[in-house]
Amino acid sequence: MIDLRFLDIVDVVLVATLLYYIYKLVKGTAAINIFIGIVIIYGVWKLTEALNMVMLSSVLGEFIGVGMFALIVVFQQEIRKFLLMVGSTNFTSRKRFFSQLKFIKDTHVAPETNIPALIKACENMSATHTGALLVIKRNTQLDFVKNSGDAMNNEINVPIIESIFYKNSPLHDGAMIIEKNRITATRVILPVSGDINIPLRFGLRHRAAISITQKTDAIALVVSEENGQISYIRNGEFVKYETPKELIQKLNDDLV
Repeated sequence: MIDLRFLDIVDVVLVATLLYYIYKLVKGTAAINIFIGIVIIYGVWKLTEALNMVMLSSVLGEFIGVGMFALIVVFQQEIRKFLLMVGSTNFTSRKRFFSQLKFIKDTHVAPETNIPALIKACENMSATHTGALLVIKRNTQLDFVKNSGDAMNNEINVPIIESIFYKNSPLHDGAMIIEKNRITATRVILPVSGDINIPLRFGLRHRAAISITQKTDAIALVVSEENGQISYIRNGEFVKYETPKELIQKLNDDLV
């Protein structure tokens, strides 16, 4: 008879929750295949141990032991993002942090950010080839980059966003930081990614957007000054979409 304690159930639930959250963190990135491979190898290792397959379990055990050091290198960006997220989770953002751990999302919850206004502003700037970079905060605090720009405290609306990125405006250079439904900083200087795999057709705005979304869980919208294309960047990668309506839906899903 199996002696199952209440703490054993709690242990299983916590491990399952942690694995699920890690999966969400790496989902849509190149690391997802590595994560799935690790889970499979670990499962096989535990199975061989249970079946007393000494030689195979010993080989897999050694692989798992040594592989943990390699994982720190492979998942460096994901680990950094996770630790930043945990460390920056204060009492005001705790509800949202734990809401990301839910296995079933509440589809009736609407994000606080005025997403239609953001997309409308981006569409208007796209039509005039006005370059823009908007960074939308989620859980990770962005104070370490906000301090490089000019503080602001304005509610999101289309005219303000367009006026800030207007070519002759003193505020158009750099990034705009958005927290909930307010513009909290402009002219922000972001770290620029030096990844050689980024196509040369993408300029400094796109590289800065890739960098900030790799280092934090923020998401970014970039309007190209060259061709007017609107790019949506999350986890350091470009998110594909077909229509503005689909882009709004993706933002709704990511900001809930």
